[in-house]
Amino acid sequence: MAAVAMRLPVARKAVAPSGSRGEEKHLVAPGDTITTDTGYMRGHGTYVDEEKLIASVAGAVERVNKLVCVKALKTRYNGEVGDIVVGRITEVQQKRWKVETNSRLDSVLLLSSMNLPGGELRRRSAEDELAMRDYLQEGDLISAEVQSVFSDGAVSLHTRSLKYGKLGQGVLVQVSPSLVKRQKTHFHDLPCGASVILGNNGFIWIYPTTEQKDEEAGGFTTNLEPVPLSDREVISRLRNCIVALATQKLMLFDTSILYCYEASLSHQIKDILKPEVMEEIVLETRQRLLDLEG
Repeated sequence: MAAVAMRLPVARKAVAPSGSRGEEKHLVAPGDTITTDTGYMRGHGTYVDEEKLIASVAGAVERVNKLVCVKALKTRYNGEVGDIVVGRITEVQQKRWKVETNSRLDSVLLLSSMNLPGGELRRRSAEDELAMRDYLQEGDLISAEVQSVFSDGAVSLHTRSLKYGKLGQGVLVQVSPSLVKRQKTHFHDLPCGASVILGNNGFIWIYPTTEQKDEEAGGFTTNLEPVPLSDREVISRLRNCIVALATQKLMLFDTSILYCYEASLSHQIKDILKPEVMEEIVLETRQRLLDLEG
């Protein structure tokens, strides 16, 4: 007979607000009036009707000087130059790859915007064009940086640094892009023995930390050796912690993921996604972050 897990109802604890102390976010729904002051400029997620600035999406109001915009809480990825993204190759075309980056339109990676194997610098020839599938083919995962954004919102990527390129063995987690906190670096080697790439587009890549960085390959070699059980357990625990944080709408960055990982160590990996366990470890994580802020 299969084992059946039964859970009894428990009283919910009061949860403190996750924002910084003394900082209340101005939340709006579509149709809500943001301001009647005519001195403000209209930004994304707003429109003007009868000299009133009105929200067109549900989210938090952000003000930069006189510019008012609404950042949607659940949205597709809107690319910005310099963002780090994780994407999947969907199509190989002439001198370019189409990449799925959780955006409204497919992103583009040009053959001229990537390192050649070995990192050699030269003009791309017809032989390189014929060998494009040897470099990257449909289904491959890559990490890249946003080089430019076209007028229709499509994103152009580049992988000209050795830290970008084809991704090997690991686990992909998809969350809302609004939950990934913008930082100076999005590549983190965590002390628990795994590394994460926090893509600004909501794609998070978790992989075992390598002891030496393979710099000569130019980001094209894929290590296909079996991953030890201990590393797989760490990666699985991190994956469940990220899903728990995203479910409870807590911002994702290296410190919050590490605190959540430490809070989950008293539970089995498969139990982390149980609602009451998820609530308990995220509550502890939120409290530690608030204590850290002082």
